[in-house]
Amino acid sequence: MQISILGCGWLGFPLAQSLIEKKLAVKGSTTTESKLAMLEKSGIIPFQISLEEEKINGQIEEFLTDSTSLIIDIPPKLRKEKSENFVSKIKTLLPFLEKSTIKNVLFISSTSVYADDNSIVTEETIPNPETESGRQLLEVEKILCQNSNFQTTVLRFGGLIGPNRHPIHFLAGRTNLDNPDAPVNLIHQEDCIAIIHLIIQHDYWGQVINAVNPTHPTRKNYYTQKAKELALVLPQFDESQDSNGKTIRSDKLIRDLGYDFKNLS
Repeated sequence: MQISILGCGWLGFPLAQSLIEKKLAVKGSTTTESKLAMLEKSGIIPFQISLEEEKINGQIEEFLTDSTSLIIDIPPKLRKEKSENFVSKIKTLLPFLEKSTIKNVLFISSTSVYADDNSIVTEETIPNPETESGRQLLEVEKILCQNSNFQTTVLRFGGLIGPNRHPIHFLAGRTNLDNPDAPVNLIHQEDCIAIIHLIIQHDYWGQVINAVNPTHPTRKNYYTQKAKELALVLPQFDESQDSNGKTIRSDKLIRDLGYDFKNLS
């Protein structure tokens, strides 16, 4: 089996390495030429590919050829001054996908498609994104899931934590932080990779899945404790206002694939 991973970044690169350890052939893309050698050294068949709103730069047809599954793990890039239209980028990819050997697509999405309305959220919850990023991710989900040329599984991750990535480094020492009593919805890189392995192993296609650690301490308790563990300046929360958030449930993932989450760290 051969798998193509569009976006070998913080998650995609170690994911590709782990798939190769399982004796799978992996094609991987990066937008940066200097990273091609690193991908190749790790056993990944490297491609320099970038999606734009009206075209694709790089050998996209060769990147998809002979692969049965495609994992899309690229950021929407909607937080910078020059926001890009993520929906248009994916639409430029569709004709190439439809003509390729790809039968299954795994789209890495986000729990930002759900509203912060203090509810308990399952896959049955109707998405109601409050950010532009969430809105575009939801639109891409729909575009992919409605395409009959391949089966799409949407994997909605919570906040990503792991090597060189944790919100506490941004929050430490800050004051007047909002939503102290809101539950955290985080997932470790190790869990992300293990869950993707299970989806591929069990041919779990045509699904929408929430993937968040089932432990949900409050923002104040979690980030205060994490700052203490790392000897960082404690964050200060504004408790004068009501907290808004949501509790993401991953019961479907646990039930259908028997997944056992690692400790939240």
